[in-house]
Amino acid sequence: MSQRVKVKQILSDDKVQYDVTVKGWIRSFRNNQFIALNDGSTNNNLQIVIEPGTDAGLLKRLTTGAAISVTGEVIASLGKGQKVELKARELEVLGDCDPEKYPLQLKNRPSLEYLREIAHLRFRTNTFGAVFRVRHSLAFAVHQFFNERGFVYLHTPVITASDAEGAGEMFRVTTLDLNKPPRTESGDIDFKEDFFGRATNLTVSGQLEGELGAMAFGDIYTFGPTFRAENSNTARHLAEFWMIEPEMAFYDLEDNMNLAEAFIKYVIGYVLQHNREDLEFLAQRLAEEEKQKPQQERSEMGLLEKLEFVLNNEFMRLTYTEAIDILKNSKPNKSKKFNYLIEEWGADLQSEHERYLVEKHFKKPVILTDYPAAIKAFYMKQNEDGKTVRAMDILFPGIGEIVGGSQREENYDKLVKRMQELHLPTEELSWYLDTRRFGACPHAGFGLGFVRLVLFVTGMGNIRDVIPFPRTPKSAEF
Repeated sequence: MSQRVKVKQILSDDKVQYDVTVKGWIRSFRNNQFIALNDGSTNNNLQIVIEPGTDAGLLKRLTTGAAISVTGEVIASLGKGQKVELKARELEVLGDCDPEKYPLQLKNRPSLEYLREIAHLRFRTNTFGAVFRVRHSLAFAVHQFFNERGFVYLHTPVITASDAEGAGEMFRVTTLDLNKPPRTESGDIDFKEDFFGRATNLTVSGQLEGELGAMAFGDIYTFGPTFRAENSNTARHLAEFWMIEPEMAFYDLEDNMNLAEAFIKYVIGYVLQHNREDLEFLAQRLAEEEKQKPQQERSEMGLLEKLEFVLNNEFMRLTYTEAIDILKNSKPNKSKKFNYLIEEWGADLQSEHERYLVEKHFKKPVILTDYPAAIKAFYMKQNEDGKTVRAMDILFPGIGEIVGGSQREENYDKLVKRMQELHLPTEELSWYLDTRRFGACPHAGFGLGFVRLVLFVTGMGNIRDVIPFPRTPKSAEF
């Protein structure tokens, strides 16, 4: 019995006249002779040639979607479209697939919307094969980048009693009987009776715990699932998504921006080098999709151009104040084309503003710094002006904000004062404040939404198509 070899390896080797065993799923079977076999290692299929006179009962079972094992000789192909093919000597059907019921028939090219309804099978299509191999490579590159720089990978808790962002939209974690929860004397739900003895939620961020690690190891990063209970059904929002959050001791805002830019360029460079075939397929898919749009809505750049563009351009750095001036005087603002008009300093930027700066004004990725304290989180370092904080957001074409970060406020008194202004419980966060009591130092960090990064790199239009099993309002299938 020959050792099983992956299709990708056979197609990338130019070797012929050797025996192999391949296993995979039938994509098509024509003329009772040629099987297109795919095993998920690449979008490309291996052509299997079977002998004339093969048993009719076996031929009948060679349907799209069936799992088979084939042993034979790799030979040079005489047909067009492939350099090599496999001449079958032994063929076994491992799992039958009823062609009448199998929903992924080539002839009816299913839409992305339809595939979301059968997300458990969509991995078997070329589009999703490419997307999830790229996602894998990006995740691998994330770990490689931080590992090369001596960062410690820290697993922060998924269940937490704190709300890092002050966002409020969190998923409750409880084992209490929802029909008759225990009550306190005042009639509130008594969480002392709950599993953890207090109210707990699914985390919105690992940052606060990450800072604790940075105060010991210097440089750490977290990479894990985070949860937001926003009732949002847009193409950019999920209730469960993955975040990459590095925290670095002895970093200021400048160091933070430099690391974030280097990081993004590293992971994009990695997939351009290692997933060229998948990216070319996705670029072709995107180009066809763009043709359906009206001229003015089409992207000026193809997918590969866009990735090279991010890789080869210095990110434009400017302050929030400078950005507000540009936006205030911009054509879409003056002609009231923006849905949210920019009238004064202090406005919270929407994705239409972020995209205008990136795509129309600078035509390159943008890092905005020094936002108004009023629209940013409590832990950000306050600037001398008393109005702004040392925040930085990285804005990307087609997507708006992809990274949000800041230098953290290391001054104990300033941090406590800010928490009190926002009515945040200092007692409950005393463990966090200890990092400012015992050996505080300047430090910084950022969060990058991994799923948005995958969205950008694959050129897909909907965030539900770049996570294996999307969790959105009213939807928790599989």
